[in-house]
Amino acid sequence: MPLSFLTADRTFEAAPESALSYDDRERWRRPYRPGPWRVGMAALVLLVASFVLFAAVVIALTGSVPSAATVLVVALLVIAGALRLLRMGVWVSRHGLRHVGFLVTRTAPWARVISVRTVQQPVRWLGLPRTVQGQALTLVRKDRPAEDTPPLLTTHTMDFLGRPVAFDRAADTVEAWAAEYGRG
Repeated sequence: MPLSFLTADRTFEAAPESALSYDDRERWRRPYRPGPWRVGMAALVLLVASFVLFAAVVIALTGSVPSAATVLVVALLVIAGALRLLRMGVWVSRHGLRHVGFLVTRTAPWARVISVRTVQQPVRWLGLPRTVQGQALTLVRKDRPAEDTPPLLTTHTMDFLGRPVAFDRAADTVEAWAAEYGRG
């Protein structure tokens, strides 16, 4: 079963004639690949889930079915968390810009987007409270002050830590989508 949310559309990477050279612009897509930190963290979480699933089987074989069912539910929640971790990021389509977080997803229609730009500012390192100087892709909306909107992408997230070229390419792609559809 292919996991489409793991791969970015390779059209931009193969032949960057246009950042918008996607076949189906109706479909939500992430214009970059998940970074190695994100994929590695999800792999570790799935490894933990495999041990929890094994524990559920062992508990079921010993005869305690309610306990096994509880452990199975915990394993399924861990698997769902790993899949959500892989799905996090910025997604674009003709309809707007979607910022998918672990618990919250925010969608901004292009009609409400004033600008998307890259700025130099203190950013959180791997989502932790520690901040470092880096670049951030920010969204300015008509209906919200810029201070209320978290950065869409930063150079120090799990997708772009140690990959400045990948950040620049992703930021340029999202800015191109905003320039094309944000005119309305």
